[in-house]
Amino acid sequence: MGSAVRGGVQAQPVADPDDRYGVREERLLTGATVITAIRTIASVVLAAMAAHQESLYLLVAALVVYWIGDMLDGFYARIRDCETRIGAVLDIMCDRLNAGAFYIGLAWLQPDLSPAIFVYLAEFMVVDCFLSIAFLAWPVRSPNYFFVVDRPIWLWNWSKPAKAVNSALFAVLLLVTGWMWVGLVIALALLALKVVSLHRLVRIGLPVPGAAG
Repeated sequence: MGSAVRGGVQAQPVADPDDRYGVREERLLTGATVITAIRTIASVVLAAMAAHQESLYLLVAALVVYWIGDMLDGFYARIRDCETRIGAVLDIMCDRLNAGAFYIGLAWLQPDLSPAIFVYLAEFMVVDCFLSIAFLAWPVRSPNYFFVVDRPIWLWNWSKPAKAVNSALFAVLLLVTGWMWVGLVIALALLALKVVSLHRLVRIGLPVPGAAG
């Protein structure tokens, strides 16, 4: 597949779909998707219990289960070579459910944090979600391999440091300090970064399949 130019930004040529970054046989049921399902259910149940019992400890447990499970399903998929686009989309959707359950629970328990929380949710559940599923427009397995399409967008969003900042920094800061205004600044900064990434993605242009026949 050749490179494309949109608005002055050039997408990198995507490697052949049969290589280590590309699309292989798609299956819904893999060991990784089973882990994703288990960690999602467990985290949501803990978050619901936390809201019912008004327990911050249970809510933190829900967050820990979400984070550990999210790392484990990706690690399992890579070492067992069972990464699929279906699994990537399922992981993205479940991340939003787990994050939404945690942050809405935190807003319920600590309403003074709500302004920062809802800005973060707008960034993570809408803008970041669109960016994350955009990989489907190219023959790559997941956002983790988006560097073969555009390296800056990948660096800002799915490199290991970017993932740590995008997901962990905001939650840890709110839980440890309780500083709403600092959390709001971080949430707004993340939102600005996602908007810049989205602007660059639009300038590249998502490929549109040709009409059949």
